[in-house]
Order: sequence, then C-alpha cells, then structure tokens
Amino acid sequence: MPKLKTLYICQQCGSQSVKWAGRCAGCDGWNTFVEEVVEQSSPTSASDPVALVPPTLLADVLLEDAMRVRTGIGEFDRVLGGGIVPGSITLVGGEPGIGKSTLLLSVAGSLAAAQHAVLYVSGEESPHQTKLRATRLGLSSSAIHVLAETRLEAIIEAITQIKPHVVIVDSIQVVETSQLQSAPGSIGQVRACAHELVQLVKARHCALFLVGHVTKEGFLAGPKVLEHLVDTVLYFEGESTSGFRVLRSTKNRFGATYELGVFHMTAEGLVEVTNPSELFLSDRTEAVPGCTVTVSLEGSRPLLVEVQALTSPCTMGLPRRRTTGIDFNRLSMLLAVLERRVGLHLLAQQDVFVSSLGGVRLLEPSADLAIAIAIASSLKERSTDRHHLAIGEVGLTGEVRPVSNVSQRIHEAKRVGFTRCFVAAQRGGVTGVDGMEIVQVRHVREAVAQAIT
Repeated sequence: MPKLKTLYICQQCGSQSVKWAGRCAGCDGWNTFVEEVVEQSSPTSASDPVALVPPTLLADVLLEDAMRVRTGIGEFDRVLGGGIVPGSITLVGGEPGIGKSTLLLSVAGSLAAAQHAVLYVSGEESPHQTKLRATRLGLSSSAIHVLAETRLEAIIEAITQIKPHVVIVDSIQVVETSQLQSAPGSIGQVRACAHELVQLVKARHCALFLVGHVTKEGFLAGPKVLEHLVDTVLYFEGESTSGFRVLRSTKNRFGATYELGVFHMTAEGLVEVTNPSELFLSDRTEAVPGCTVTVSLEGSRPLLVEVQALTSPCTMGLPRRRTTGIDFNRLSMLLAVLERRVGLHLLAQQDVFVSSLGGVRLLEPSADLAIAIAIASSLKERSTDRHHLAIGEVGLTGEVRPVSNVSQRIHEAKRVGFTRCFVAAQRGGVTGVDGMEIVQVRHVREAVAQAIT
C-alpha cells in the first residue's frame, strides 16, 4: 500500500515544499501554498518488465489518419492552422463570461452537422441548460453527446463507450479524480486529470478541447505543466462591454503561432468577422490630430489597426502615462526618443494616453512609427491624412528599422483604400506593390515632418 505524505503546493506555479511558507520561491507569490496529501509510490527498478513498443520508421508513418477536420467555422479553423488534427489537445483560456463555452458549443454543433460524433462534458451546467443554449444558437444536436460530470473516472468510461471524434471538457478546473484527496481545481487535481485525459485521447486518436480559467493577471490558472501537456493554447479575449471577441493562439504545434480570429457576439451566438481590418478602423470622415494607422501581422494575417494618442498639459507634479492595447514600456521608450531625438521637449509636461482602436493588442514593434507619429500629431494639434499609414520599428537613436513582410502589409492597406505608406528605408526599396505611394524614411524625425500636415 502506498504511503501518504503531506506536501504544500503552490497554486500558481506548482512548486512543492515540505512545510508552509508565506512566499513562494518559484513565482514570488504570497499565500499561495495549500496543504495536499499525496501518495508516495515505491521506486520502480530499471529491471522491471515493461511493455515494449517497437520504433517505427518515419517514412512508414501514414498521414491519411492525420488529415485535418474542418469545423466549418473559418476563423476557428484559421487559428488552429487549417482545422482540427486528430489526436491533438487544445487548451482554450479566457475570462469568465467571455464566451468560451459558446464558442466550443458552436464548434460542437458544426462538427455534429458534418456527422462527427462529439462528447461535450460540462462540469458547470446541466444537460438541460446545455440544450437551452444549443437551441438558442440554432445548433444541430443530433450527434452531440452531453455529459454533466466532474469525476474523471466517469468521463473516461464515457469516452471509452461512445468513441467520439472530438471531446470537449468544460472546464478542466472542476474535474477531479478519486486517487487524490485534494479539492477540485488544485494543482495536483488539474495536473493528474489533464494527464489522464491526454493519454487516453492520444491512444484513441480523437481530439480533445480543454476549457481553462484565467487568473486576474490574464494567465491560465493551474500549473504551467498544463500548457506543456497540450499541443495548442488558445486565448479568447475581448472587452466585456464590447461585442467583439478575439481568438489568439500562443502555442500551436500544427500551425502558426499568434494567429488571430475575430468574432462578433450576437443574440444568436458568435458570428465570424471575415474582414477584421475594417473593424479596427474608425468611421471618421475627416482627419483628426493624434490618429495614425498601422498594419500588425497577427500570425499570417495582416491587420490594420488605428492608433490614437492624446496629450494634455499636466496639472499634477508627475505626468501620467496610460496605454490600452500597447506595451507601457514601449510607450516610455518612444516618449524618450521623441523628447531627445526629435526635440519634442514639451512631452515632459504632458499627460500622454495611447490606445489601439477596438481593443486589439499590438504585440510587435512594427507599430512604433505609427505611435510616435500619433503622439507628435496630438502634441502639435496637427492631423495626419486619414489615407496614410506608417509601418516601422523605432530604435533608441531614432532610426526607423524595417520589419518583416512589408509587401504583404502594404497590399492589405491598399485593399482597404490607403494611398500612402511610411516605411523604413531599405536597400532595394519595397517592391511588388503598385498603386501605393511608398515614402522611405531613415529617422523618426523625417517621418513626423512628412506625415503631419
């Protein structure tokens, strides 16, 4: 009989300690250690017999069984890399109420309409509630098996009997196994349950979707090993007051990372936004100071985003800097460059607010030039042309550096109707783009002088 041992486990990073500590040495979190009773198994000898799985030549592996299954939801398939890979495990995270369950139930209904057997395990809703939501969404439920269960052993038994093509577990934080005495949602329970489900679906060659909650910092709750167990990690994001939702991949073994899908939440459920570039642009008909457009590359998708900046005289001792969708440290660097390299010394006495329209997060430095132009435009109270945009990274000396896939970005801007683009000067220039005036600049000072009318 295995011995029982008491350990204290951090609920944020999974670090273990034999005694309680107020501060975790692994993640620096305070009051995160929880007492758990674990089984201490006896060590296994290297001479113990094990089942031998012979290795297979890579050339002999057949790909017919690994063909992607399209869900019929284009934006969802795009983020996954073209569809669901059989045997893959996908972790979907997001804030409570953002629409994770609605998204995956829509995926289940679309797969069921294509005659794919789906097992939807709901640990937070009854079958009656799931049926009401499916009816409201107008989904086909003929091939959807619903299981309201939180016990891991019952879920495994259902998968064994039904043999579904796709399994959806909503959510992994409420699943528990009788082999552990800790509470559901604890580090040990989440890790053990996820590991058992992963091993089962890999052996049965069916896809698994796990719904995970996020912490107040925006990270997936539970041990970091959970993200290493899965093949794909998706984040479902959006403002609670806005009807638009963004599905972003941060890890994908079968497709591009940081791919982006955009949805609109309506009374009938989630609706795909096939042209998101127009979504993140304002409907203004005249030029306004402090507004500039850039093109962000999210995975393989170019996305036009409007950057808005507002400067206001500081009425307090310390000027305020606020950002929405833009890295705060990046803004601090750009303000220092504008003060020292461009000569905008008045910024030291100005409150500065910078935001990306539509709530999209600009993660890459290609938006630096547009942010700098928007701040200078607001400070000087002089607008930029609404048909112009800027693409480029800004260095500490004020130089404008080229970014990747410039031609692809400019083609997207031309399709939407832009006529002039400021880019970094590069050897050979920008080729392959007709009908767009390309202005190459070497320093942010040149871009500000030419962009602001």
